Amino acid sequence: MSQPINANRLFYASCFALITTAFSFSIRAGILTQLGTELNLDTVQLGTINSMWFLGFPISMILGGIFYTSIGPKFIMQIALVAHTIGILLTLYATGYSTLLVSTLFIGLGNGCTEAACNPMIADSYSGIQMNSKLNRFHMWFPGGIVIGSLVSKFMTDASFHWQAQIWIILIPTIIYAILFYGQTFPKPRIVENSVLANFKAMLNPLYLFMAACMALTAISEFGPQQWVGPILAKAGASPMLILALVTGLMAVGRFFAGPLIKQLNTMGVLLGSAVFALVGLYMMSTMNGPMLYVAALCYGLGICYFWPNMLGYIAENLPETGALGLSILGGIGMFSSSMFQPIIGGWIKDNKAVAVASGLAGDAADLAAGQSTLSNILLFPAILIVAFSGLYFYGKKKQAA
Repeated sequence: MSQPINANRLFYASCFALITTAFSFSIRAGILTQLGTELNLDTVQLGTINSMWFLGFPISMILGGIFYTSIGPKFIMQIALVAHTIGILLTLYATGYSTLLVSTLFIGLGNGCTEAACNPMIADSYSGIQMNSKLNRFHMWFPGGIVIGSLVSKFMTDASFHWQAQIWIILIPTIIYAILFYGQTFPKPRIVENSVLANFKAMLNPLYLFMAACMALTAISEFGPQQWVGPILAKAGASPMLILALVTGLMAVGRFFAGPLIKQLNTMGVLLGSAVFALVGLYMMSTMNGPMLYVAALCYGLGICYFWPNMLGYIAENLPETGALGLSILGGIGMFSSSMFQPIIGGWIKDNKAVAVASGLAGDAADLAAGQSTLSNILLFPAILIVAFSGLYFYGKKKQAA
């Protein structure tokens, strides 16, 4: 006879699993420069390594979304634990480029399994207002975990800890969520009325395809600068990891208080405003240095804060027939696009530095110019989003009036 479901323990375990995801993002961002120096990797190679984190995520997230009702959250989280453990250990004993590619892919697969299992599991464990509250608090731990991980990475880097010592930190929340999940009874998945085929047909709607394209751009705007914050801003006169902590801390607070803002502006208005703030914030970061970068980071953080949850919320509100699969694939598209652009961003840094050196700059000045030029390249994405969301905003207003 199985024991009763301990919903709160499952929830806390889920939070630590998401903190593992956040640590793997922020700490890896913090050690990127060390990895490049010690293992003799250029920025294109580092970008390809980063892309594995974003590639593994959508693969396991989409597969988990498809098979959730048949295999259940317990088995998916067991896969997550194995993938996280293998990925962390392989990273610890990495000897070069190939090992880091494989290890980062495993970590990405574990992160995607966490998303695929924990979101519906929390929804199955609670109901009504309590369910919405728990889901919001669960999702706070991605930016919240990045804040903690960024500060830990900064402290350890400043104290001259080796990059491998920082990777060991990722194991701490991994072990905690394994202990909390151990021996627990998981809720049974709710039976979804719509078939996978019906969900796929609904996703052929032009509105879904349009939002999928926008999701790719919002994800690049969010994850591109954050994952490369170390190499891009290392010589800009401000602490890159403090900037990352500031941005993600603002995201955690902003998402917690998102309800009144969405009620006032509606989802599309929030997305349009986010694109404007993201563009202004990135422009400021590409032209400023020193303490003013922290002001620029606040503006940028306000911009990207509402992208991810409101993209999902818009689809859930306007195309509910796409089901949970539609949301999983939309999130997968965001992560996949981020994966594809990681080596491209690395190439931009490399090429922009070559241009800076050719123009007569050297040392820190060349690194600063390369970083700022790369941020200028990324400006294109929120600029396109402003046009796209403006059109969708006025289309929605016209449709509402009609």
